[in-house]
Amino acid sequence: MGRWKLNRRRKTYDFTDKSRELKFKKKRKSFELDDFFEGVTWVVQIAIVIVIAFVLVWYWGQRVVNTGNSMSPVLMDGDVVLADRIIYNASKPKRNDIIIFHPNGNENTGYSIKRIIGLPGETVQIKDGKIYIDGEELKETFETTEISSAGIVAEEMTLGGSEYFVLGDNRTNSEDSRLADIGNVKRSEIYGKAWFIVSGSRFGFVRN
Repeated sequence: MGRWKLNRRRKTYDFTDKSRELKFKKKRKSFELDDFFEGVTWVVQIAIVIVIAFVLVWYWGQRVVNTGNSMSPVLMDGDVVLADRIIYNASKPKRNDIIIFHPNGNENTGYSIKRIIGLPGETVQIKDGKIYIDGEELKETFETTEISSAGIVAEEMTLGGSEYFVLGDNRTNSEDSRLADIGNVKRSEIYGKAWFIVSGSRFGFVRN
């Protein structure tokens, strides 16, 4: 409902429609609320994307540089691999997994990448260039070099409840669990599993 209002400057009467003013204010307020909620929704969506990206990078995208050719031909010197850091929260490390770890738990020595051969509680021995697990020869399906040195497992060695025996695939040129200063890898020393190579032409999944 409107009313007439005196315009003293023009000496005329202007008609003011209060209902129109009220509707306009309501519409303006509605538009402002819509803009506010749209902005909040946009901020929430951006936050969710950032969190997802962080989780993906933190648990599956940590980059580790392989040093040396102890894991050739699967990994070469300078290859950059991604570490799966969450897999061993859901399952135990398995034989033939290629793991990333700190030797002796010393974070100042950098990372080492090797293949799991012996599991907790098993006995390991290398005799005549062959690997024996619990007294039985281990049959391997991936490419390796011959074992010229048995190191500390020339005699049977029993692994502890959280220890893993690891070897490099290039066994003539690998510092691994055969050496006393490397020894067995404890579960707490495992950083993650190498699962993807991101080095140029070698881009692709790590072959276990």
